[in-house]
Amino acid sequence: MNTRLLPHRAEWAAATRRPGKDLLAGLMVGLVALPLALGFGVSSGMGAGAGLVTAVVAGAVAALFGGSNLQVSGPTGAMTVVLIPIIATYGADGVLVVGLMAGLILIGLAVAGMGRFIRYVPIPVVEGFTLGIAAIIVLQQVPSALGVHVHAERALALAGLAISAWLDHPTWAAPILAVGSLGLILLVTRVRPSLPVALLAVGLGTLANSALDLGAATIGALPTGLPAPSLPHVPWSHLDALLLPAVAVAALAALESLLSATVADAMSVGQRHDPDRELFGQGLANLASPLFGGIPATAAIARTAVNVRAGASTRLAALTHAVVLLLIMLAAARWVGEIPLAALAGVLIATAIQMVRVSSVAALLRATRGDAVVLVITAGATIVSDLVTAVILGLVVAGWFALRQTAQSAHLAEEPLDQQDHGDEEHAVLDEQIIVFRLDGPLFFAAAHDFLLELSEVSDVRVVVLRMSRISTIDATGAAVLADTITRLEGRGITVLLSGVREHQQRVLVSLGVYDRLATEHHLFATTPEAIAHARVHAARHVHPPHVAEPHDERAAS
Repeated sequence: MNTRLLPHRAEWAAATRRPGKDLLAGLMVGLVALPLALGFGVSSGMGAGAGLVTAVVAGAVAALFGGSNLQVSGPTGAMTVVLIPIIATYGADGVLVVGLMAGLILIGLAVAGMGRFIRYVPIPVVEGFTLGIAAIIVLQQVPSALGVHVHAERALALAGLAISAWLDHPTWAAPILAVGSLGLILLVTRVRPSLPVALLAVGLGTLANSALDLGAATIGALPTGLPAPSLPHVPWSHLDALLLPAVAVAALAALESLLSATVADAMSVGQRHDPDRELFGQGLANLASPLFGGIPATAAIARTAVNVRAGASTRLAALTHAVVLLLIMLAAARWVGEIPLAALAGVLIATAIQMVRVSSVAALLRATRGDAVVLVITAGATIVSDLVTAVILGLVVAGWFALRQTAQSAHLAEEPLDQQDHGDEEHAVLDEQIIVFRLDGPLFFAAAHDFLLELSEVSDVRVVVLRMSRISTIDATGAAVLADTITRLEGRGITVLLSGVREHQQRVLVSLGVYDRLATEHHLFATTPEAIAHARVHAARHVHPPHVAEPHDERAAS
């Protein structure tokens, strides 16, 4: 394995010199992460204990081996969206096996150096699936917020069933706790965003539920420490069917982690993450978490942002966050188990609202029609289908708009001949015989046909000169259409000359046999003036053909 993916001693040297700020930041993040870990564990269907275990194990492993000094990992809302249908279909063991497979995929991506490709995901796709995930998180919390128990695989159906069940038998304890938690978080966050207000909200909700005997459902029993590591039962009969969900989990973990690391870099000074090491660290985290009964994990943008704002500068902060959660599990599991599910629902709804950057979404909707369409389609597909389908669909639509825009940038322009050193009579003749076209932009499958078809209809000329120097790219389709256009013109007795052919264009033309044919006939020129000079000689040969003596007629002479 490449040693560049492994931790370096120098990374921890800075942490040991001035640990104070990192320890304090880690404590703050741990307090913020506690209700989120519990809530996302419950939301995934694996239970609050699984969420807490994930935050401890995956958080520690990713802190040690990841590619960012500021990243904080654990269970996230986006991951629960992917896990719910897997749990519904294959159960808990299926989820744990998917986590292990996803970890191996992430490690493979890291070794292959695929981390740098995250930059090619368009912003409308990222914002679209973030918006869709936020909507799903809100919809998933409707049953807990209303205090009802219903089951459905799709979030829209789940929320609808929950509302219908609550309307049949309305109770007010759970909605009051949920709305109270939500309102407190949104209010305090505006004033003091650095405070662990989510922990305060669930604490007050727990006290109210116990003191007033509201009877709202609680989290229940939690593990009082990390369970012994063990391999989950492998459902061998479904292993092939679990591969696609594992790819989805790995893709989400890679995407969310690298985006989170990019955000952390932007929020800090002098910090730069290593994308391949980050994939490697997330892969190891997802291998370790299922062994202790946890769920697949990824880096968390919200917790990472809290870490940066709290003054973290090394990995010690993220590791401290995991240790804080472990200590809470060891010392306060009984009290944590009394947290009402409705209060956690309010926390998660607030988290979903804060995930959406309204200004960014509004800017994209106003930017271009393509950006708006990509964002809306990605968000809608995330809600009604699944995240992988949504991202693929978003990338396809974004690619179509990009190709359309690129194709529109390609055009054919006629250029005037140089008037210098030619008399008016001669130039009038030459203008009728020679035409020069400049090809601009890309000559590829989406752009080649239209204007080359226009070129093939040229008439009343002897020579066509094509300036190739401004073609930005050419593919096999573009070269094939160009070859067909040349063949059509030459079939009508029109000579075609090419000038300024670049090296990368030459390789494509050679592979299709176009270049060799033109080179043999001496119709390739380094510069356009050379091509025009040859064209003038060629045109003049047809305007003033060489004199051929008539055969002597002896009978006429006699």
